[in-house]
Amino acid sequence: MNRRDLIKFIAAATGTAFVSSNALAYSTLPQVEVKNTGFSKKDLMLLNEIGESILPRTDTPGAKDADVSKMMAIMVADCYSAEERQVFMQGLQTLQTRTQDKYKKEFLLLSSEQRFEMLSLLDQEARIYNNHENTVPHYFSLIKQLVLFTFFTSEIGATQVLRYVAVPTYYDGDFPYKAGDRAWAT
Repeated sequence: MNRRDLIKFIAAATGTAFVSSNALAYSTLPQVEVKNTGFSKKDLMLLNEIGESILPRTDTPGAKDADVSKMMAIMVADCYSAEERQVFMQGLQTLQTRTQDKYKKEFLLLSSEQRFEMLSLLDQEARIYNNHENTVPHYFSLIKQLVLFTFFTSEIGATQVLRYVAVPTYYDGDFPYKAGDRAWAT
């Protein structure tokens, strides 16, 4: 038996044939579908802009570079409870309403300073709200946590912002660290 036949046999025996051959090919990336998530294109643009305000592009990529909105939409639709989804979606509407009331324009049309001011205000409110015993976190906490999670677990966040080693060696609990070093992706 040659090596190629052996690999096919092992794949078939372990069940990977049921997954599909494309799942094992790095040249074919899965397409992210945001259909049936409840998010419109405008919502996705808003999520990307909120993300970019939280994690802006500097000398490293920002949230829009990782297109955090798509993964955020999928996470909210597939992983959040019905109550969390409702808080998240209503929170986006509340953000737009408050932005309109304060600045007389939508969040997408605000300057970066105005966005920072609005999100800082929401962050302060969220800290106060979350210190009380509420069943669901403040909507801005849900948004901010999801921005951070989706960015740092994206390929761009893990490889261009964090230090990334594709094949880790061994655990070293006393690994040298200097202040200012980037964190490691796992």
